[in-house]
Amino acid sequence: MVTAGPTVVIVGGGPVGLVAAHALEAAGINFVLLEKRSSVYLDVGASLVLTGGSLRVLHQLGILKNILPLGQELMERRSFTTNGQKISDTSFYYLKRNHGVAPLAFHRAELVQSLYESLGNSAKSRILFNKKVVNITSNDTVAVVQCADGSTYEGTIALGVDGVHSKARQAMLQLAKASNTGVDWASENPFHSTYRCLWFSIPRRTAPGEAYDTQFTDRSVMYNTGKDRGWVFLYEKIALHKTEHDTRYTDKDIAALASRFQDYPITEELKVKDVFSERTTCGMSNLDEGIMKQWSWGRIVLAGDACHKFTPNAGLGFQNGIQDVVALCNGLHKQFSAKSQVTLADLTEVFEVYQQQRLDAVRFDLKISAGMTRSQAWATFAYSIISRFLAGLWIWDYIMLNWIISPAIRNSLTLDYITAEDPYRGTHAWKHSTVN
Repeated sequence: MVTAGPTVVIVGGGPVGLVAAHALEAAGINFVLLEKRSSVYLDVGASLVLTGGSLRVLHQLGILKNILPLGQELMERRSFTTNGQKISDTSFYYLKRNHGVAPLAFHRAELVQSLYESLGNSAKSRILFNKKVVNITSNDTVAVVQCADGSTYEGTIALGVDGVHSKARQAMLQLAKASNTGVDWASENPFHSTYRCLWFSIPRRTAPGEAYDTQFTDRSVMYNTGKDRGWVFLYEKIALHKTEHDTRYTDKDIAALASRFQDYPITEELKVKDVFSERTTCGMSNLDEGIMKQWSWGRIVLAGDACHKFTPNAGLGFQNGIQDVVALCNGLHKQFSAKSQVTLADLTEVFEVYQQQRLDAVRFDLKISAGMTRSQAWATFAYSIISRFLAGLWIWDYIMLNWIISPAIRNSLTLDYITAEDPYRGTHAWKHSTVN
């Protein structure tokens, strides 16, 4: 079938796709969202962390009040070696002081459910499940999204927020390659994998709001606690001949990796073997890293993990997806409000401005994420020295959080077309106001 022509066809119903639905609905831009799974309530993944910049956007969208009861501020940070020696004992005090809130940790499934339930009935009716996208075409007048069940959806724009294995990205690359315009990125594989990760959720065993990591050569462990759950991440460097980003791991692979980490501490008193049997959700994948050279082609545009991917150590993936949505929707709202008929040239300009507006922040966060992963896994002698002997010093923490991380957070974008009282204020004034 062909729908009645939504303006934006969103491909992917994960957290970034649902935020996009909220933002487009608030902008008065029609949409339909296609999700390949049968529900948003499936418990996949582990935790998501949001800082003040992301929380301000969710407040603009009227979502913050719904998700706050689900989140837990992270306050304490501790690092260990594999023999239990404490490397550092710090906190997120400076981030709370600077921005009015410390990073909030959420169970992914609970946050996604709240994002969905916070939508109005009209918006929910345009979120369609069991819609596995198999192809997208784009021409001068329309983008056409085809699904495995034979249904077809037309829109002014196809927005790909379908993750690291993005079907929208694949379609975009194929169209660009077939265009014979000499583009140098049409056959690119934008991501590479240096590390793999096994993650699992457990009933919370220690106090809420704690963040731990255990460090070793080419391996590390992270353990964070929320209100009711704890989340454990086991990181391991991959052999060079196994860097394909689409590797699929079996239960046997999961058990083997867990056994290699069984004696690694996750807290002062707990080891991996003490909690692995208590896991309620579990998964394993290679950790892709990279940024696409081009985020759009024709009427197809990408956001989130579809166009840039970080390791999860610093918790920056979802936050960058939110910022992508904000930048893109600001441009679309401005363009759609100014013109009754938006041309392909108009959209191309919006997409180019969107990518340029986001590139510096994405590149910065890629470096932060990559550096954190490699410092915790002692990737080089220099990383091990920094992580073991410098990172625990108060002056290092002070410089990193106040002079490097906080300036990036304070630059977070807000939606131009929604006015809301700012929910968070700290010593670092926000660059972009929520009162426009």
